Amino acid sequence: MGLTHTKLTLANPAKPELSAFETGALVDTGALHLCVPEHVAIQLKLQPLEKREVTLADGRKRICSYSGPVSVECLGRNCFTGALVLGDSVVLGVIPMEDMDILINPSTRQVTANPLSPNMPSSLAKYIWS
Repeated sequence: MGLTHTKLTLANPAKPELSAFETGALVDTGALHLCVPEHVAIQLKLQPLEKREVTLADGRKRICSYSGPVSVECLGRNCFTGALVLGDSVVLGVIPMEDMDILINPSTRQVTANPLSPNMPSSLAKYIWS
């Protein structure tokens, strides 16, 4: 299918005095989390929350910092998440994509709002009636 990139606006909601900034991101449906390089975590003054073991694309395992909180905006949709601090570029994984209800159009390789909910993000919240 090829690589898909998009623009994100990242901010630290715990530090509203810091400016948000726009960045390019690789959109990876094989990744779960938002991943940011160390210089982005420093710029956003993200708080390290814990260490996590991650499996890289080549199968190697690595310990990295899980930091946050991060506010993510894409296509006018927002979410709050944590970020794995690793690599040299921003990677948007499926957890924040699901939260913002965005997807990749496979024919155009463009990130789009879910066509089933074009006006606002939609989500599943299961409730058992008693």
